[in-house]
Amino acid sequence: MKSDHITFHTPLIDRASRARQNGHASAIIWLTGLSGAGKSTLAHALEHELHSTGHRTYVLDGDNVRHGLCGDLGFSRKDREENIRRIGEVAKLMMDAGLIVIAAFISPHQADRDRVRTSVASGEFIEVFCGCELETCIARDPKGLYKLALSGQINDFTGISSPYEIPLQPELALDTARQDIASCTNAVLSLLRARGLLIT
Repeated sequence: MKSDHITFHTPLIDRASRARQNGHASAIIWLTGLSGAGKSTLAHALEHELHSTGHRTYVLDGDNVRHGLCGDLGFSRKDREENIRRIGEVAKLMMDAGLIVIAAFISPHQADRDRVRTSVASGEFIEVFCGCELETCIARDPKGLYKLALSGQINDFTGISSPYEIPLQPELALDTARQDIASCTNAVLSLLRARGLLIT
């Protein structure tokens, strides 16, 4: 139960001060798509490019957070909603700390993604759809999960026994079945540059 006896303390160092120190603004780059669509690969390639040019970054990866922060959650609709709620709150804290946060999550439901978007100011949430046909994701099957899901060994698996809602109006839509990692990375960097988020 939420306590009624809590007070928000305004920090002495604000985001504007951190941005001046870092030389760039902070934001949340939210990569969404099916398992095997290339979200994690793109997230780390993007972070590598940003880090190498002096940007302060951090990748929040779906599998990694389920080893700790969200280790108590399953894959029911309610658990998926709570998973994204927690990640959204962590991403907001990291953004407030001055980081460019790259979040790589299947996040299959539009309402969950929109909840994170509306929790921050306009322009601070950048949704990138990693579009890839289910057949291609199954053929890739980097973790062997589709094989297990198709054989009935995994329940509530997105794309097989659980739905994925394609983003309605993402800031960027990539075709990760046909675009290589370099072109996808450059597309995201171009978007961030156009929005004035990168060091010039």
